[in-house]
This record gives sequence, structure tokens and C-alpha cells, in this order.
Amino acid sequence: MASLKEVRARITSINSTQQITKAMKMVAAAKLRRAQDNITQLRPYAQKLSQMLGTVSAGAETAAESPYKQARTVGRALIIVITSDRGLCGAFNTNAVKAALLLIDEKYAALARSGNVEIMAIGKKGSEAFQRRGFPVNTNHIDAFTALNFTTVKAAAEEAMNGFASGRYDVVEIVYNEFKNAAMQIVRTEQMLPIVATPVVGSTAAINYLFEPTEAEIITELIPKTLKTQLYKAVLDSNASEHGARMTAMDKATENAGELLKELRLIYNRTRQAAITTEILEIVGGAEALASA
Repeated sequence: MASLKEVRARITSINSTQQITKAMKMVAAAKLRRAQDNITQLRPYAQKLSQMLGTVSAGAETAAESPYKQARTVGRALIIVITSDRGLCGAFNTNAVKAALLLIDEKYAALARSGNVEIMAIGKKGSEAFQRRGFPVNTNHIDAFTALNFTTVKAAAEEAMNGFASGRYDVVEIVYNEFKNAAMQIVRTEQMLPIVATPVVGSTAAINYLFEPTEAEIITELIPKTLKTQLYKAVLDSNASEHGARMTAMDKATENAGELLKELRLIYNRTRQAAITTEILEIVGGAEALASA
């Protein structure tokens, strides 16, 4: 059985840890509210932008000729993996890394063996995980969460788009955690490039639109903007998911610390009681020995 000093030291240590996890939970909750507002406001815009592009570009020659829609034999792939910069958020980072590895195994295993799968890491945890596994990792954008805004993410999107247009990559995929609520994050895999044609629902394809400026100019402007918004939405989703996962993990850690403290205090009281009983027995025994002497 542990001594009273050892048990007291463990109680003090766990109590300090509990205070830290409780504070981290409160910080994550505050950040989650802001991050949730950001993704909630962007989603309708991103969905409408994508819908508009699908509607306007249906059957348009300009859209078909866009370098971002040119499907070709895949010889080199870019996987954009969005994780966090810090840990202590449960399985958040692990799930994203596992999903990316599963995607590579299922679709690009031969390319990976020949070193033709490159990882663009947004978030330090993803960068570290894939570097350990020997993948070529683009670390130009791992600090995107330091000052998260559209300009920062746009630079990453433009690098991927330019790489695809120049033929450096033949396909670009995004792996990220989609935010549902604080307790639920769903890992998503989306193809960013080449653009997958969106089927036009209903009779919108038969509508004759009046374009101002020209149809070609509108589509030429819409396609890059939609791609950049797609990546920005994924990053905002991942950011909100990170804070939700951390809040949940720290809440659970705080509860576990409380349960452990209860057990340790019970052990402490039992140990103390046993020590007192032993001391009393020793005193009684000594008194009896003196009386019989």
C-alpha cells in the first residue's frame, strides 16, 4: 500500500491537472463559439456559389475548356490534409490522418510506392504524422491557423490550382473533419481537382440566361473563386471541429480526474485510518508492557 506522503502527492498532482483541463475546456468552448459562427455563415455562400457554377457552366464551352476541369491519367496526386497545430483534442488528428492513409491505400497505392503522392499539410500535426511515414510533405501552409483568414487559405488553394494547371499534379483531394456539433466531427474526403461536373437538377439547363459581363468572363471568374472557397470552407470546418473535439476531450479528462480524486481520497483516508489504528495498538501494547513490568 502506498504511503500517506505518496498518496498526498498524487492528489495534489491530479488536482492541478484537473484545474488545467477545466481551464482548457473553457478556452476551447469560447473559441468554438467563434469558429462555429464562421463556418455557419460561410456554408450557405459556399453551397450557393457551387450551385451557381454548376448551373451556369452546364453545357458551356468555356467551362469545358477550363484547365481545372481537364481529367487526365493520374501520375501524381496531391492530398491536402487538414489537422490542428496542437494536440489534446481526442482522436481529431488521428482520424484525419487515418482517412488520408485509407484514401491513398484505396486509390493511389501504386503512386505512393513510387513517391508520387505529395501531402500538403495544413496544420502541424498532419505534417509531423506524414513526415514520420516518409511521404513528401509540403509544409508551406502548416501555420494557416496562426492567423486564419481567407487570404491565408487562398495562398494554399492557388498553389494547388497552379500545380494542377501546370501538370505537376493530376488530381487534388482534400481530407478534413466536417463540423456537426461539439461532440461530433465527420471525416470527409473531397476531390478538389479536376472539378467534378455537378448534374443540373430540374429544368434549369433549359433556361436561357442573360450574362453581364460575358458568359466566358463569369465562368472564368467563378471557377477559381469556387475552388478557393471550397478549401476555405474545409479549413473553417476543421477549425470548428478541432475546438469542439478539444472541449469534449477536456470535459472528459476533467470528469476522469474527479473520479480518480475520489478514489485517491478514499485510499488516503483508509491508509490514514490504518496508520492511526497501528499507532494506537502500539501505544496500548507499550502501556501493557510497562504495567506488567
